[in-house]
Formats: sequence, C-alpha cells, structure tokens
Amino acid sequence: MTASDRASDRPCVFLLFGARGDLAARKLFPGLYRLSAAGRLPQDWAVIGSGRHSPGSDDDFRAEVLDGLRDSVDDLDDDVARDLLDRLSFVTSDAEDGVDLAARVREVEEGLGGDVLRVVYLSVPPTAMSGMVGMLGREGLDERARLVIEKPFGLDLESFGELDRDVHEVFDEEQVFRIDHFLGKEAVQNLLALRFANALFEPAWDRNSIASVQVDVPETLAMEGRGSFYESTGALRDMVSTHLFQILGAVAIEDPGEWSADAVRRARAAVFEDVRPLDPARVVLGQYDGYRDEEDVDEDSTVETFVALEAWVDNDRWRDVPFHLRTGKAMAETRRTVTLRFREPESAVFGDHLAPDELVLELTDEAQVRVDLLGKRPGPEMELAPATMHLDLAEELPDAEPLEAYERLLLDVLEGDHTLFAHADETRRLWEVCQPVLDDRPEPEPYDSGSWGPAAALDLPEGGWRLGRHGQ
Repeated sequence: MTASDRASDRPCVFLLFGARGDLAARKLFPGLYRLSAAGRLPQDWAVIGSGRHSPGSDDDFRAEVLDGLRDSVDDLDDDVARDLLDRLSFVTSDAEDGVDLAARVREVEEGLGGDVLRVVYLSVPPTAMSGMVGMLGREGLDERARLVIEKPFGLDLESFGELDRDVHEVFDEEQVFRIDHFLGKEAVQNLLALRFANALFEPAWDRNSIASVQVDVPETLAMEGRGSFYESTGALRDMVSTHLFQILGAVAIEDPGEWSADAVRRARAAVFEDVRPLDPARVVLGQYDGYRDEEDVDEDSTVETFVALEAWVDNDRWRDVPFHLRTGKAMAETRRTVTLRFREPESAVFGDHLAPDELVLELTDEAQVRVDLLGKRPGPEMELAPATMHLDLAEELPDAEPLEAYERLLLDVLEGDHTLFAHADETRRLWEVCQPVLDDRPEPEPYDSGSWGPAAALDLPEGGWRLGRHGQ
C-alpha cells in the first residue's frame, strides 16, 4: 500500500487507557497489528498504554501485549509484531495524577515530528470516565486529540447527562467518537447496502410487507472474568442500550440520501426519536443459574444476564410492526441474527396460514443473507415446500479483504469520519427509551445455562423466535 492509500499520513500517538485489559488484548492491539501489517497506519506512530497498575517496565508491558497477540492472531508475523512492540510504552496514571503521562506523550511526540494527532482511547468503567476526561483537560492532552469512548455511555439517562456535560467541558463534539463496534461490522454496513442498493428489497421494507423484526444476539460465553463489570452494568446497559438498538436503527433507518457522516447520523437519530419508550411489562430479564457463583459476583446479585423485549418505531414506515430484541450470556448458541418476517400473501390460491417468508441476515464478519420462502415441490402435484435462497459474500467475493470491526473504526477515527459512531443526541435518546425499564425494573427470572433463556421470553414474539426453533 502506498502512502496515499493510508488513512492518514499525519503522525499519530495512540493513548490507550485500560491498555492491560481484556478489550485491549483481544481487539485493540490485534487491530493495530493487522492495520500495520496491511500498511494502513501512518508511517510515524506510537502507542502509550496507561492505567492505574504498572506492568513493571516497558519490556514487561510488551511481553504482555505479545502474549495477547499470540492468542488472538493466527500466523503471527514476527517482524510486524516486533515493529508494533518497539512502538509501545506504558505510564501509570489516574484521574488525579497525569503529570508523568503528559510528559511521556510530549516526549514521544517530539520524536515523531510536528502536528501529531492524539487518539485517546478510554476503555474504562463509566464511573471513571468523567475523572479521566478532567485529567486530560488539566494536562492539555485534549489538544490535537480525538477522544474514543467505549460503551456503555453512562449507566442511565441522568449519568449520561453528567458524563456528556463533563466531556463537552473539555472536548468539542466533533472530537468525540462514541464507539459501538457493532456499527463497524461489515455485515451491519451490508444491511444498508442490501436495502438501499437493491430495488428488490427497498419497496418491501415497510409495514405493508413486514410483519415483525427480530434482533437476536445470544452468546454461549458466561462471565469469563467480567463479573465485576457485569455487576455494575448488566445486560440491558451492556448490550441493549447500545448494540441491539444500533442494529434496530440500521434496519429501520430512512434513506439518508448520501453516505456521509452528517446524513447517516441525522437519519439514525430520527429513527431513535420515533422509538417508543420501552414498556417494562413487555421486557423479560433473566439470570443464568450459576451466575452468583462467578468470580466478583455478589452471592445475592439480582443483575440480569439476559434481556428480551418488544420495541416499537412510531412512524409511517414501521407503525404497528413489533421489533423484538434478545440477548444473553450462557445461552445455547452464539449468533448475531436479524430476521425480517414478512406478512402472509394476500392471495388465497394456495390456502390460508402459509408459513411466512423470512429474510435472515447473519451479522458475522463475513456477511451471509438467506431468504426462506415457499416453492413448488417437484412432482406431479401442485404442492408447496420450503426452500432457501442463500448469499455468502465471502464466496461471491473471494478476493475481498474484510476488516474486523475495531480495525475499521480505528481507521475512521484517524480519518475523522463520524459515520459509524454515535452522536450525543442518539445516545441521549436511547437512554430515554430504556429509562422506564431502569425505573420499574422487572425481577430477573432464572434460566439454565445453555438454554434459550427464561420460559417467559420464549413466546414474546408472536410465532416465537427464529433462533432455537426447529434447529435454526
């Protein structure tokens, strides 16, 4: 790749808070490694990790990062890995003290040249963000900076408002990138391409043709060492107010007119304004058996590890079409599935109550689309049989090079492209939508590990969930 093909040739310092955490090990450092291997980073760049606890020395930190790369990257290239490690250092800091960190940043920047871009990545708990932002302002680290904030963005409407106020006291909105990696997934972007680039789908993408929509994101993983995080957040804050509603937005969005940050974000925000605040009576929370035995979990915890709910988009396109969202830990499968269930045909030539057609999008890194429909069974009789049309973009485009979500989003931060990042207005509205459930929270119901969740959630959609039905 030539220099002109890079996201930006401007020298850059990545300042990663939470650099010794799980996200950094599994996503951020592997993402930087792959971007470097593909020649997509500036020629001059460095990474400064930070956090409250020191790894010991820079060499100890590099050893930790290398272990993470070996766990996450297949066929690790030693030369690329060594180049990344040589660019790494670590400085302890916290909300009260960032003096040494600021000094290291300026020292590194002197070695990179003038006009260095700072990408400040906050992978810290919501309760710690305001303090860290304040420290960045006091130390002048907001200058020439783009601030990346990991979800959840606050813990409710009130705390989001406080965090948003604190962030904007230091950073302008155009400097802020609220990252939701689901928006960076190739498959979520393909959902928009599938709809708006194909006349086959767009005319049928409304209440006249579609009976219901399901967004289903179950996970087989349990806590995996994240007990303390889940105790402070739970599944509603961790997954629903961010990932699942962002997928709903991608399904329900009106035509933005053009692929630009302003146009797409305006259209997405307009959809969320039309989402009706949730009815707690149509929300089922659950907690898997054994959660209270996990490390760092209270023995009497009532934190939910599962959410299923019914949502409504009150506009002309989607009025009276239910959107059912489900996610949970320790479930039967790990999937990222959107199902658009179509209405029965008006014609009665083949009888009533036919099985509905379903458009199914698997939001994997390599997007897959299938349409389940009815056709004629081969033979002498006019008899219907289920059939499937299937599209696998990895097979259709074998030479394509899909980016993992964090790789794509890191590149967008370097470019200053906000298209796939949440605006403050979007985030505030989603907390308004979720707040009724936080104010009148249903009691979590138990469910078995490896199941599809509490029994009360199974029949929430009319006709049931697609996943878990007939081996789907």
